[in-house]
Formats: sequence, structure tokens, C-alpha cells
Amino acid sequence: MTTLKKTLFFVLILFVCKASAQNMQEGFTYLEQGKFDRAETFFENILKEYPTNKTAKLCYARALGLNGNPGQAKNLFMQMLNDYPGDFEIELNYAESLLWNKNYEAAKTYYGTLVAKQPESFPALLGYANTFSNLKEYPEALEYVNKALEVSPGNANAMTSRKYIRLGYAYTLTQQQQYTAALEMLDQNLIDFPADKDTLLNKANIYLIIKQGQKAKQAYFEMAKTLADSITAINGAALAEHIDHKEKKALQWSELAVSKASVLNDSLLLKSATERYIQALIWNKQYKNAERAINALATQYPDDSSVMAIWATLGMYRSDFNQSVTNYTRILQKDTTSFDGNLGIANAYFAQGKHDSAYVAVDRTLKIFENQKDAVTFLNKLHNTYSPSIEEHAGYSYDNGKNKAWFTGITVNLPASLRWSFSAMYKHRETKNETTGRAANSNDYAMGTSYKLHPLASFNVVLGTTHVTSSITNYTQVLAQAFIKTKPFKLQDAELGYKRDIQNFNADLVNREITADNIYLNYNVGSNVNLGWFTQYYYTSQSDGNKRNLLFTSLYYNFLSRPVLKGGINYQYIAFNERRAEVYFSPLRFNLVEVFTDFLRDENGIDGKGVFYNVNAAGGYQFIEDNKKQGTYRFQGKIGYKFSGRFVASAYALHSNIASTTAAGFTYTELGIRLKWVITSKPVFYKQNI
Repeated sequence: MTTLKKTLFFVLILFVCKASAQNMQEGFTYLEQGKFDRAETFFENILKEYPTNKTAKLCYARALGLNGNPGQAKNLFMQMLNDYPGDFEIELNYAESLLWNKNYEAAKTYYGTLVAKQPESFPALLGYANTFSNLKEYPEALEYVNKALEVSPGNANAMTSRKYIRLGYAYTLTQQQQYTAALEMLDQNLIDFPADKDTLLNKANIYLIIKQGQKAKQAYFEMAKTLADSITAINGAALAEHIDHKEKKALQWSELAVSKASVLNDSLLLKSATERYIQALIWNKQYKNAERAINALATQYPDDSSVMAIWATLGMYRSDFNQSVTNYTRILQKDTTSFDGNLGIANAYFAQGKHDSAYVAVDRTLKIFENQKDAVTFLNKLHNTYSPSIEEHAGYSYDNGKNKAWFTGITVNLPASLRWSFSAMYKHRETKNETTGRAANSNDYAMGTSYKLHPLASFNVVLGTTHVTSSITNYTQVLAQAFIKTKPFKLQDAELGYKRDIQNFNADLVNREITADNIYLNYNVGSNVNLGWFTQYYYTSQSDGNKRNLLFTSLYYNFLSRPVLKGGINYQYIAFNERRAEVYFSPLRFNLVEVFTDFLRDENGIDGKGVFYNVNAAGGYQFIEDNKKQGTYRFQGKIGYKFSGRFVASAYALHSNIASTTAAGFTYTELGIRLKWVITSKPVFYKQNI
């Protein structure tokens, strides 16, 4: 919603002036028509001939005030108060001059005395209402504008004032996220002014904020009474479809808006429609077309902030964040209070990994746009990233080899700054084989730290121990992990690390005390054409002398982005240098090829409350050394609920027949739950302008 765009501070009926001689009618007409410079000259000449004429003095002072000289007008009215003490007409004009000079607190006090003196005075009541409106004391403003309308029912000036008071009140309620109350306020306006454009635009904006795109679209079309307004409405409809993630429909509406604006030949509307069309191209990932259209628009409107904002948006979608920062910086150089510039650069800094700069930018945004919902949501996202959290994971698994396991784990994270973070972990696992009766318990304890080396690179270390107890053995082993995560190039992610763990899938493996030292690399390459490629490599050296090479690679395509739907082909290769089939699955050669699909609504993409889920299914063939190929399948599902930005809960299940720790014919099932609570609403180290 925009701020209160029009306020009627100058609505006193010129009954004071009209009470004078007929020879001043020309001057009265100038005042009524808003020709204040001519009125000023006219009454100045009258006063040269009749310097004591009270009406001429009043009208001259009003003309001065309304012609951009409010200070002089106020001084003249103060002189007249001395000359005519107790004159209510002069007092009314003096009160209005306080509004012209933006002395709202003084005006509030003065109008209060006038209303107390004459409770039925329409000008006093209306002036008092407008004073409260300027002070953003909207309940009082409504009270007194309604009293003014009781004195003068249907008065056009008072009705218009009430309209803008309600618009201002609705805006304030929107800032306070009282959306229902704000909509009710706007609906009252529509009773007085059916299909009012300003009211419907504000109503549509609220629906956009609360993600009700179809209601926003309805509000837009209700105000489309002219061809020009219909273009504005269609432009709004495109944005509404985008809010509902209907990007193709958004593009269709934007194309229609451009077509209609071209026919109307209105340059401003055509520019607005073209900008929305380019945005729709970006939403539909037609980046080349969008780039060409932006270049054409930039030729017409060089150094235009809205064009720069579209360039920045394109950069964000194409992961060219440096370009986005450059354009948002240019916008802020022209206008430090630009909302697009301030919140836009905050998002761009966050995407670059420059979270300190993102904090500064969003704090600045909220100082200018207090309680703005998108800025508050972004700030909360930053806070959740760096606030202490605790996560609990528990589950149960079994396979067709009669192995069962119960496990639970808890992790506490404590970010100490934007660079340093610390963690503590505990895991408990009980395994048992129902056939042999063998069982083992393990308890893992670990401490970890993470250091941000660079906005796009972090170093992580975890050190701990595992304590194993069974009827056969008791031992303690060291657990360790160290890795670097980085983004070496645009749309690419890499992780290189070392990990030391213990084979604990079943009781027999736990009892054998086989440790594994792993060196691994994960690499993912994305693209702007929905294709992606993930590769993982592990080299493992075990304490029993065996060695393993593991390669996994996945080529995938994103069919949908909201919710995510992707599919592709996976290939896995495993090779041990020694076969230990009697102990664990260790083929000299293992190959797996499968096709998969993944359907996902990520919890991180939900603002506030909502359901998230993930369904993954795959099928293919595995080839174990020289044996015949075998069909494989796996299913995995997760469903959860985000109760707030700080608490989530989920449950999951997976089932697979892919060979893992036993020979062919293996099936494995796991069930579990996960809880995560962000303990504090802000980081422990957070300060304004961090």
C-alpha cells in the first residue's frame, strides 16, 4: 500500500471571504479555482486601497499560505488574532495555517480548544480530524470526521477526507500485519465510493502481501472502468498470478497489457506494462528474451531506476549476484530511500554470502519502511540462520537379514558470530540380530566448529568418540570429520572433506570394530536451463585392510520449481580391492543404473506456517560382478509441518532393495521423526547494524 497520498488540509469553505463586498468576487473565484498566485495579487491590491478590510486580510493570508508561503500566512493570522481577539473565523484560519506549516501537535491542541468552544462547528471538526490524520492517530481522526459529517451530512470535502483517513489507517494496520482489519477499513470506503480506484489498489496490494493472488486479481479488475485503468488492472493480474506461482498465466496477462498500452499510446502505461512483461519473462526463465527486452527498454530510458531494478532481478534469477549488487547500488545512489534498492541489495548480499552486509541493508530498510512484511521476513530468515538451535532425530530400521536398530540423536548449534559457529552432538544406537541374538550399543559424542573463510567458503571440523558395548567386546574409537564447502563458480557447489567413522550397520559389524577413513568430494553443477549434474566420489581405507572406491553421479532436470519436481538418471559404481562377503557386502565390481523422480516442497521456502513434504522414487538395475542384472527400487517419503519460523516437525520413511551391506536380495526399511527448534528469536550476538 502507498502512503496517504492526498490529505485535505485546505478544506475550509470560504464562507469567511464570501461574507464581504461584491467587488471582491473576482478574488474569491481565484481562491475557489486554486489560482492562488492571482488571488494573492488581487487581495494585495485590495489592501493597498482598504488596508483595514478584515475580509481582504483573511483572504490575502489564505492566498499566501496556499501559494507556498505558509509561514507568512501564519504570522498574518497571529496579527489578526491580536487585532480581533476571540474572532472564531480568524481562529479557524490560524488553526489551518498550523497545518500548512506542519505544526501538527500545536494544531491538535489549538483545534481541541476550538471544538470545545463550538462543538457543532463543521470547519473545526474537519480540521481536527485532518490534524489527527497527519499525526497518524487514525481512530481519533475517524471519530471527528464522522462528527463533521453529522453536522454536514454528505459533505464532499468531509467524505473525501474520511476516504483518505481510512486509506492511511488501513496502511498502518497493514504495517502491523492486521490484514483483516485493514481490509474491513477499505471495504467501508467502497460503500462510500463504489469501485474507488485508490481503495481497490490498496486492497489488491494487501491480498498480494498475504499471498491471495486471485482475490488481488478480482480487486484489480473491479477498478478497471477505463482503458487506462484496465491496463493497470491487467498488469496487476500478472503480478497476482506470479504470487500464486502461475507463471505462464502471468506472462499471458503481461503480453495483453503491452498490447493494450501500445494501442492507447500512453508512454507511461506502456513502460509499466513492458516492465511487467520483462518480469514475467524472467519468472518463466526466458532469460535471453528478457535480456533483449531490457536492453531495448534501457535505450529508451537510460539511467532509469525501475529498469535497473529489472536488471537486478534478472541477475538474481541467473545467479549473477554481482550484477544485481551493482544495479541496486546504482538505484540507491539516486534514491537512498528506495525500497527496491534497499531490500533488493539485502537479498543480493545474502545470496553472495555477505551476511554482514545483508544485515546492514535490511536494518536500513526497516528504518525507512517500518514493519514492512517482506523486510521482516528476510530479517527473520537471517536471524534463524544464526540463532542457537536444537535438533532431535529418532528412528527405527530393519532389514530382511533380521537386523534391527533403534537410534536417536541430538544436535545443538550455537553461532557465536557471523563467521564462527559451534556445535555439540550426541547419538545413541542399539542394534540386534534376531537370528544370532547378537546385539550392540553405541554412544557417540562430538563437538564441532565452523569458520567462514570467505563469503562463499567455509571450513568445518568435527571431533568426537564412539563408545561401543556388547556381550563380545567393549571399545572406544575416535570419530572425525573435516571439510571445506565452497561455491567455486556461478551455479556450482563443491565440498571436499575427510571423515573417520565406524561400520555400525548391524551388530556383527559393530562387534568387529572396523573403522573407515574416507576422503570424499561432492560437486554439483546447476544451469539456467533446468539441467543439473551432481557427482560424488569416496575413497575409503578400512582398518581391516580393505579399500573401496565409490562413484555416484546424477543427471537431472527440473520440471517444476514450485513445488519442485525433478527427474533424472543415476549411476553408481562401487569397487572393493578385497571381497569380504561373509562379513559385509564388498563386491569387486558393483554397478547401478536407475531413473528417479523427486517431488518436493522445502520447509525453507515456507513463510510462517505450512506443510512441507518430499516424495522420492527410483527404479533400475544393479549389476554385482558377473551376476545377472537385478531389478532395484527405492521409495522415500517425508512429511512435516512448520509451526513457525522457529519450530518444525517431520516424519519420514524409506524402503529399498538396493544391495548395501549384504548380498543380493537385500531389503531395508527405516522410519523416523525429526524435530527442530530455533531457541531464540535473534542471534545471541545480534546488534542493530551488526
